Amino acid sequence: MRIFDPHIHMTSRTTDDYQRMAEAGVRAVVEPAFWLGQPRTNPGSFTDYFDAIIGWEPFRASQYGIRHHATIALNPKEANDPRCRPVLDLLPRYLAKDGVVAVGEIGYDSMTPAEDEVFAAQLALALDHDLPALVHTPHRDKARGTQRSIDVVKESGIAPGRVLLDHLNEVTVAAALEAGLWAGFSIYPDTKMSPDRMVAILREYGVERVLVNSAADWGKSDPLLTVRTAEAMLAGGFDKDDVDRVLWRNPVEFYGQSGRLDLSDIAETEATFAGNSILRGGS
Repeated sequence: MRIFDPHIHMTSRTTDDYQRMAEAGVRAVVEPAFWLGQPRTNPGSFTDYFDAIIGWEPFRASQYGIRHHATIALNPKEANDPRCRPVLDLLPRYLAKDGVVAVGEIGYDSMTPAEDEVFAAQLALALDHDLPALVHTPHRDKARGTQRSIDVVKESGIAPGRVLLDHLNEVTVAAALEAGLWAGFSIYPDTKMSPDRMVAILREYGVERVLVNSAADWGKSDPLLTVRTAEAMLAGGFDKDDVDRVLWRNPVEFYGQSGRLDLSDIAETEATFAGNSILRGGS
């Protein structure tokens, strides 16, 4: 079983996490730029952070045979801070980098006028750089935030098939899929979405244009919940091809639209892990 986690914040995780993920079948990840938990007070701190997730983090992942890509953006929460707005001027420099496969996370936190402006500006950057967009739906008032996000996407002119609307749930999935967007689900230990709930959604809506992620960060989260979801799918009657569609081929198809997704060494990595398993007496 091969796993592609399309939304995970590895800068918040340990090398032990990388090792556990690799042993469980995670072969590729995308790390979106996000809020670090404490306000950043100047654009320079973003520069250091962006440099880390396109430079240091791919190197760290490679030590465990995991291919790492990133998405870059000014996140919705910090869009409200005037000290952070100059970050928009820095983004074109990073959106031109080879390892950057989308503009994100963008979207809404509290649905303020400032967030409206920054959201629209970054969708325009996605169009300018011919990149997909990863859109964060708000934690509060999610149904209204999801519909508002869909409306802004429509107004922007970006093709709906180049937008991933993330952190969805049972209430918001239909609107996203009906609008032609990709639907993303974050599997968490206690909140957002569980493996069993995810299986129920897949039974109702199918496996096309659906991505499952762990969104693991500095909060209570688990980088192996993509694997647990794959196991729940198999236990719930889905076959291996369905699992591969949701946990591998769908994220490859979505982020592959960037023209920068490089998974060239994955087969070699899988062969290495298979060999190690044989040496350990595994099957």
